[in-house]
Amino acid sequence: MARPQVTEAMAKAYRRDGVVLVKGLWADWVDDLRAGVDRNMANPGPHAAENLKPGEGGRFFDDYCNWNRIPEFERVIRQSAVADVAAHLMASQTVQLFHDHVLVKEPGTAKPTPWHQDGPYYFVQGSQTVSFWSPLDPVREASLRSVAGSHLWPREVLPKRWLSDTSFYPDPAKYMAVPDPDAEGMAVLEWAMEPGDAVAFDFRTLHGARGNETTRRRRAFSLRLVGDDAAYVERPGPTSPPFPGHGMVAGQRLRQDWFPMLKE
Repeated sequence: MARPQVTEAMAKAYRRDGVVLVKGLWADWVDDLRAGVDRNMANPGPHAAENLKPGEGGRFFDDYCNWNRIPEFERVIRQSAVADVAAHLMASQTVQLFHDHVLVKEPGTAKPTPWHQDGPYYFVQGSQTVSFWSPLDPVREASLRSVAGSHLWPREVLPKRWLSDTSFYPDPAKYMAVPDPDAEGMAVLEWAMEPGDAVAFDFRTLHGARGNETTRRRRAFSLRLVGDDAAYVERPGPTSPPFPGHGMVAGQRLRQDWFPMLKE
């Protein structure tokens, strides 16, 4: 199998922009990931959600934290080159699994994925984090969009619930209001992508995606990994994913029996 290479230029761009394209990351694993998404959608987990209101066309399905019950996902996570790629981008000796995420926009789904940072939803913080977003269908109009440099902003962006558009936590004043990057002239990076390509981005990078108004599906598999300095952090309410009963305290590395090490 081909092993995608991370050049020093890519690593530098990741540090500067908080996002970079990794061509062919899972090009040899697309069939496995498609099979895993089929299995996931046929048997959703407890966190599965439908993200459209009544009357909105299409379908926008997402689900997460299923790697340990969907063998195709676990095989890709453990056997592909993703841990090596993550280590290079994060400049980290270790790579630890946080969670997987499936997002499917069926044809004719006009609703965009709202602009957001992943980090404020999570109970983990650190400068060494990476999410990989990989389409399993060719994407042009429905690709991921990221704001260059937003991982360096001094305040976190307000996390919101996607369906109700309400604040995720009880004290929204602590957070920066969600910006409109297009209206505000921010540097938005996006790429036309083939199945198995991946956008790698920092948990703090502001990102979203257009709706899928094409005639083909847009299936995407996302994987969230953390590095050396990532640690548990308290949030002012249940996080997403929630992981109840974890027993961790602030500043502690994520427990390895729940969040396995992929590279030590």
